[in-house]
Amino acid sequence: MSPTRGTAASIAPPPPTPHRPRGGRFGALADWAQRHRWAALLLWVAVLAAVTLGSGAAGSAYKNDFSLPGTDSQAATDLFKEHGSAQAGDSVEIVLKDSQGIDGRKAAVERMLAEVKGLAGVADVRSPYTEASAVSKDGTIGYATVTLDGKAEAVPKEDVTAIIDTAKGVEADGLQVELGGDAVRGAEDKGSPTAELAGILAAVIILGLLFGSVVAAAVPLITALFAVGAAVGLIVLASHVFTIADFTPPITMLVGLGVGVDYALLIFYRFRHELTDGVEPAEAGRKALDAAGRTVFFAGCTVIIALLGLVALGLGSLQGVALALALTVLTTMAASLVLLPALLALFGRRIQRHVLKHAARSTAKGKVEGRRWRALAAAVQRRPLPALLVAVLALLALSAPALSMRLGFADAGNDPRTTTSRQAYDLLAEGFGPGFNGPLIVLVQGDEAAGQGVRSELAKAEGVATASPAMPSEDGALSTVFIYPKSAPQDEGTTDLVHHLRDDVAPRLERDTGAEILVGGSVAASQDFADTVAQRLPLFVAVVVGMSSLLLMLVFRSVWIPVKAALLNLLSISAALGAMTLVFQYGWFGVQQGPIEAFLPVLIFAIVFGLSMDYEVFLVSRIHEEWERTKDHSLAVREGLATTGKVITAAGAIMIVVFGAFMLSPDRMLQQFGLGLAVAILVDVLVIRCLIVPAVLQLLGKRAWWLPAPLARRLPKVALESPRES
Repeated sequence: MSPTRGTAASIAPPPPTPHRPRGGRFGALADWAQRHRWAALLLWVAVLAAVTLGSGAAGSAYKNDFSLPGTDSQAATDLFKEHGSAQAGDSVEIVLKDSQGIDGRKAAVERMLAEVKGLAGVADVRSPYTEASAVSKDGTIGYATVTLDGKAEAVPKEDVTAIIDTAKGVEADGLQVELGGDAVRGAEDKGSPTAELAGILAAVIILGLLFGSVVAAAVPLITALFAVGAAVGLIVLASHVFTIADFTPPITMLVGLGVGVDYALLIFYRFRHELTDGVEPAEAGRKALDAAGRTVFFAGCTVIIALLGLVALGLGSLQGVALALALTVLTTMAASLVLLPALLALFGRRIQRHVLKHAARSTAKGKVEGRRWRALAAAVQRRPLPALLVAVLALLALSAPALSMRLGFADAGNDPRTTTSRQAYDLLAEGFGPGFNGPLIVLVQGDEAAGQGVRSELAKAEGVATASPAMPSEDGALSTVFIYPKSAPQDEGTTDLVHHLRDDVAPRLERDTGAEILVGGSVAASQDFADTVAQRLPLFVAVVVGMSSLLLMLVFRSVWIPVKAALLNLLSISAALGAMTLVFQYGWFGVQQGPIEAFLPVLIFAIVFGLSMDYEVFLVSRIHEEWERTKDHSLAVREGLATTGKVITAAGAIMIVVFGAFMLSPDRMLQQFGLGLAVAILVDVLVIRCLIVPAVLQLLGKRAWWLPAPLARRLPKVALESPRES
């Protein structure tokens, strides 16, 4: 994109210097796609149809894998299975409430429980009428425990739905029946795809406002929709080969939509500028792909590298999500580089007429594109240090709450109040105390006497409300004790209790009894997951930042550019995590308080770090192009922002509204994910790219492009963006 001509003298761009035309592989790819436009379009239609039909026929095989080898909770689960304990599987609670007392409903409830016991996926059923501890003190609330034959994520949803329907069938006047447990939460209806539809609508509106033409707005959106459709089908097929979590589809759809529109927009905007300079549509398409296509390819590679960096964490549940998102980004890149040029060839003449008409009106009114961005850059350059300090201090203040971020997992207490899982949660807390919804399962590897002795000591531990009798396994080698905390599952007190039992109580009891003791259960497993993420996060950050910085060094042949990019990307991510902490952990804006989902910080880091590199590459490559052409550093910064500010802002706005659409989801995890991504992109586009980057580059001056001579000789030269042809 060339600088716009005709601005005020103080910030005017230089006259163009003629360049000898040169092409590249991306230009050649665009040339092929334009000459064979119908073949390219039919190819994408065939790919979309094939993967859609194939995925529909194969069906999905999503599976949540939260296993953590080497942790106490996983060791407990493995021992449960090895010794035939009924607690090897997760459980479903059937909660009953009758203000007149549940004893009067015994006959009907027992018949229902007998039916449930015969259903698929059920290993055992314990009636509230055989255990006094399963009925509240006033006799109005009780619960039956349905032990499943596997972990919640492994039990088919239709089996869980059958349990829900059978239990609900006994409801009558005065008797309320609700069901709780992870399996029930997973089987409940998640609602309509409001977020996806809102994201698409927002993208259409922003593109329409940006280009003022239905056809021009439709081209980037069509490209993104083709890419997302193909990616979703491929992910469904991949779920039969890889472990991909069931919460992956909505994430990939919205990320794919945002990234797809983003990439197509960057190329399309360059195409539009070439048309404004009087280039014919076919040649404009080739030039746009030869220049901006390189940027899109490099930016996409950085996103994929960041996502695949999740493999370094060694967490199975995140590896599948990373693979799905990387596949989505790869598909959007392919659509931008092949499908988009074909669409430009089909609609090029119509777009050209609109662009030239709009340019003529702007010229008649004396408007110069990029004038305001050029003025903003000049203002920052006049006082770079104050602009830098104010922006950085503001972001550090927003980042500060992230230092107290508490990782964990949402439970039924965060579900909508209309769901049966939330109502069961509330009834159990009402009848038995807040800690009843998150029991710790303590495994005692020893005889029954050892189990009873451990149970009596655990019941005395600080923070424990009560402890169940020790239950022996089928072979008698293990005993299981349920520990009910005084605090709710998500409370910090429960987290402290897990660590207290493991670090202080269990070692002492092991010395006294000679039995091996493990603290497990879903609450302990959540804490293990959070602790594992925190321990491995430095390695993950080092891998992602290191590889991305190396790529930037290759492209821009500079030491300070990748250092600046890494630090600023980390700043935008920390600001996003701080905003998430304020809203979801501290309950700002009336949001229910609770921990931040344990895997979200690393997932947001991978996505945002990659996407921030998109804007970094797009902006700095234009600045670098002007620097190479004029060797005037201040002018290069102004022209880089002037020619990219509008498109970066538009692309960022699309990302923000698409990711912000997650806030419309009833799922707390998706709400956190959407807020984190939206805040990160908002900060990156408005604060970092518009204020901090121009200020830093102005302060660095020519040193911004410094590369030690020995390193310069050894590094291969990578051309990112071709100079404009005039």
